[in-house]
Amino acid sequence: MTGHHDERTFRFCPHCGGPFASRILKAGDPARLVCDACGFVFYLDPKVAVGTIIRIRDHEIVLCRRAIEPGYGRWVFPGGYVDRGEKLEEAAVREALEECGLEVELERLVSLHSYRGRTPVVIVFAARAVGGVLAVADEESLEVRTFTAGTIPWGDLAFESTAEALKAYFNTRGSGPDARG
Repeated sequence: MTGHHDERTFRFCPHCGGPFASRILKAGDPARLVCDACGFVFYLDPKVAVGTIIRIRDHEIVLCRRAIEPGYGRWVFPGGYVDRGEKLEEAAVREALEECGLEVELERLVSLHSYRGRTPVVIVFAARAVGGVLAVADEESLEVRTFTAGTIPWGDLAFESTAEALKAYFNTRGSGPDARG
């Protein structure tokens, strides 16, 4: 979940078309993009993403092999970006259906992840499948499968947040990463 715009991407004001300049507006804050013509301040805010660790049977969860960058060919639980105005929970349910064909019921919040210098803030939920059919449901996945804690391809996960969230999930369920075999 990288590749988002940074301050070098935006050169012109969306209000008046004037050129942006990078300026420190307040001591201790990062430089902001400010329009030289109208003074508009363009804030580069984080992007919110959700992930859903879906329980199929008592000790199996769903992972998708990514068909897109970043992380092409690596494993991740279903997830994606939250649309403006969309509730986090609705986005998590939507992404699960879009990526692996399952209707889910959210059970709890698993973890929150943010990293210095990276755009996304990742919010991960635990869920259980309540309908649908486990299948590659869109162009973002090469394959979808179920895994136990012991069969998860820990060395082939797409993101740091994926591994951290899975460890938190299994630790809370009493079958922590030590059970990975």
